[in-house]
Amino acid sequence: MAINLQKGQRISLEKSNGTKLQHVCVGINWGAIEKKGLFGLGKTKEAVDLDGSCALFNEQKQLLEVVYFGNLRSKDSAVIHSGDDLTGDMNGNDGLDNEVITLDFSRLNSNINYVAFVLNSFRGHDFGTIPFASIRIYEGTPSRVNEVFATYDIASGPGFAGHVSMVMGVFYKKNGEWKFNAIGEPTRDRKLEQTVNTVAQQYL
Repeated sequence: MAINLQKGQRISLEKSNGTKLQHVCVGINWGAIEKKGLFGLGKTKEAVDLDGSCALFNEQKQLLEVVYFGNLRSKDSAVIHSGDDLTGDMNGNDGLDNEVITLDFSRLNSNINYVAFVLNSFRGHDFGTIPFASIRIYEGTPSRVNEVFATYDIASGPGFAGHVSMVMGVFYKKNGEWKFNAIGEPTRDRKLEQTVNTVAQQYL
């Protein structure tokens, strides 16, 4: 399996030993914004609320379900969200993911053809103003990383400044086989609903 895919790369989810990838996690780690106090005295932290979400579509590209902070589990329990983090790391980068979405392909309803992951800045913080924000898509569980196959640095990556939403990537089924398209593209959308529409129109 290719490690650290570039934008737009596509891979099969078959592992080097011939078995298929079953458990995938999307982890998002970010920090609060540090602001200087009045007259340069002291520093304050401004909470940043990034939201990872997962949209499920059928073969006809119709939206079936969205797993997000208001709906933490898909109907088939194949997609599970760890819960809403409203602040980001307040004391510097602890290296841990603030939100994790887990995808279990073995439980996924057979009528689902596309599983898209998106990110939105809930309060409209520009990605370019966040001190650190990174995404990793990996095989494993929320507590164990086996193999990372895509990472995005959205705090300092080129192209993300000036945006508050992005499409991370899309898993899609082709001839019965699951594959992954590493998209990593910011969008012009402001809200989750708009970002999901953009996915349906441009990325499936």
